[in-house]
Amino acid sequence: MGKKKILIIEDERDLVDAVTLRLEANGYEVIASYDGEDGLGKARKEKPDLIILDLMLPKMDGYKVCGLLKLNEKYKKIPIIMFTARAQESDIKLGQEVGADAYIIKPFDSQVLLDKIKELIK
Repeated sequence: MGKKKILIIEDERDLVDAVTLRLEANGYEVIASYDGEDGLGKARKEKPDLIILDLMLPKMDGYKVCGLLKLNEKYKKIPIIMFTARAQESDIKLGQEVGADAYIIKPFDSQVLLDKIKELIK
C-alpha cells in the first residue's frame, strides 16, 4: 500500500511548509493548495486520504469547501480537519454543521495534529 495522501488547504505558506515537513517526516505524501477554489479542485482531482483545511482563505472559505465536498457522494468520506485560529464556539459549531471531522486551533501542537490524523486515517 502506498503512502497516505494529505491535502493542506492553507494560505500561510510558512505554515504549509512547516506542516508539510512534519507530515512527510511521518511518511505521508503532501499536496498543498493556497486558496479555497484551488483546494476544492485539487481535492476532487487527487482524492486525498485526509484534508487539513483553513477557514479563512482567499477565493472561497473553508466552510464552503468543506460543505461542497461533504455534500458530494464521491468525496464525503474524506476526513476533514478544520485548521484555524478561530476558536469561538460558533466557529466550531459551524465547522461541525458543514461536516468537519475535527477542529484544531492554531497555534497548534504538531503531535496533536499527527495523533488526530492517525485517528481519522484508518
